[in-house]
Formats: sequence, C-alpha cells, structure tokens
Amino acid sequence: MPKTSTDPIRHALNGPTMGTRWSALFYADAGLDTMPVQEALQMAVAEVDAAMSTWQPDSDLMRLNRALENTWVAVPAGLAEVLDLGIRIGAASGGAFDIGMGDAVRAWGFGPEAASIGSIRAAMVAARRPIHEVLEIDRVAGLARKHAPFALDLNGIAKGYGVDKLAGTLLGFGITAFLVGIDGEMRASGLRPDGMPWTVAVETPDPERRTPHSIFSLENAAVATSGDYRHYLTVQGQCLSHTMDPATGGPLRSSPASVTVVARTCAEADAWASALMVLGPEAGGKLASSVGLNALFLMRKTGGIRTHAVGALFDNSML
Repeated sequence: MPKTSTDPIRHALNGPTMGTRWSALFYADAGLDTMPVQEALQMAVAEVDAAMSTWQPDSDLMRLNRALENTWVAVPAGLAEVLDLGIRIGAASGGAFDIGMGDAVRAWGFGPEAASIGSIRAAMVAARRPIHEVLEIDRVAGLARKHAPFALDLNGIAKGYGVDKLAGTLLGFGITAFLVGIDGEMRASGLRPDGMPWTVAVETPDPERRTPHSIFSLENAAVATSGDYRHYLTVQGQCLSHTMDPATGGPLRSSPASVTVVARTCAEADAWASALMVLGPEAGGKLASSVGLNALFLMRKTGGIRTHAVGALFDNSML
C-alpha cells in the first residue's frame, strides 16, 4: 500500500559519545524538524559523559574520586542517581556488581592509562569493603560522601544510563515509539507503525565478526549485554575480560562468554549484566530468577555455544 501524507516517517539519528556512537530510531510526522531533536539527544549523552567519565580528569566522577574522606561533595542529580542505583544493585548481587573497582580497571589498562604491573599487584591485594558501606548518597541535597578510600568506575552502568537519557529526551519531544541505543545497549518504547514490537539481536560472542546468535522482541523495556569478546587483553595466551572480579581485584578468569539482560531501564540491565557475568550461569541464573530478570547466558563449549536462559522472554525466542 502506498504511503499517504499522514503516515509517520522513519527517522534515524546518531552521534558520538563515550568512545562509540549513540543511535535513535523512531517514526514521526513528516513535518518534524529533527535538528532540535538531534541537538537535544547529543546534549543528553554529553551531560552523562561529562559527569561519569573516567577518561576526563575534570568529570564529576573523577572529582569525587579525588575528594577527601568524610567530606560532602556536590554531585549532579544524574550522577547521584547512578551511584545510588550502583549501590543498590551491588548489595542485591552480593557485591558481584561493584562500582568501586576503578583502581583495578585502570591498573589492567582498561582505562585511559597503560597497564601497570605495580598497580595490578596493588589492586589484587587491596582490602575492599562493599561500596554501600563506604559511599553515602544524599539524592535530595545532591551530595555524596566517601568513608574510605576507593576509586569509582561506572563503565558497567553509565552507558545504560545514557540510553535511558536518550529515551527520556525523545519522550520530552512527544515521541513515544522508538528504539535508542549506545554500543549495543538498547531501550525500546511503544510499537513500530505496523503494530509489532521492536526486534533486537543478541550477538554471537565472536571477536572476529558480528553475527546474531538469537533475536527477540522488545517493547517498553531495555536490554544490555556484558561479554568477554569486545574489550579484553591477552596475557600468556589467555584472554582476560574487561569485567573485574571484586573477589580477586583482577579480570574474570572463568566466566560466561556473554550475559544479556532485559530490565525496566537500561541502567538496570547494564549493571545486572555485569553482575551476572561475575556470578556465572548457576548462581547468576538463580539470582536473576529471584529478582524477576530475563537473562541469557552464553558459554563457550567444545563444538559451539551453550545457552542458559532465565525468564519467559528468552525461553520463547531462541533461534
């Protein structure tokens, strides 16, 4: 059937952020001026990066990292929200998700500096306390206070939060049906013009190519994947994931190839995907089920990839 003048037009916007790119796919009236939308989306992710980057020494996060102990520090509302969520998911995961692993991330070369043997050794022997015991957030006043030395790193949650900010920006323009993402972390709202949900692919954990392992439908929810195949380093022939193990202060040595999580917000999905990578399919699968998450674990086995699905969404959608 030919399009009429009242049919919504497909718009695909994108731009740079956090060392990668953001994207926004939505349908709107033909007369929509997308320039203000593009500018607002770019500003939204730029604000997240300015607040939460470990690559920018003057970011609000790095300012908090340098703050004296037992001193209240003013933080933007978005950073306070993410820190509070990180604390809560850290506690709910038994410490598997830990936003206080910044020293280990930097030591192993996953930050702005090259790997350092001395820093690696220090990170692996550092005494660590659960972040909810050493970081205090007053979201009403927009303040944060540290009660012990630590180095915060939000790489396991900031991109997801950035996706949520993209979604909120589109909603602010009255656009209610869309799919937004940053580097594979996605959030969907509403339905496509044909009345169908948005289609999202789970990537095969292969560092050499990008191919779908499975596909599923996403509606009014968000998805994030944590894996060992895009950001890693090789030490003595062994590939080490960028995901840090709070128990050892170093990269995970035995983990799923990837974990994909669907949750209400992308920040939650992002953080839980990291937590379940650390916990693995057995303990992680039980926890995911207990908190009502849909999760897909992919494990490398002789002869191919073995899957472990939690929740009806993945059980019913595997290829």
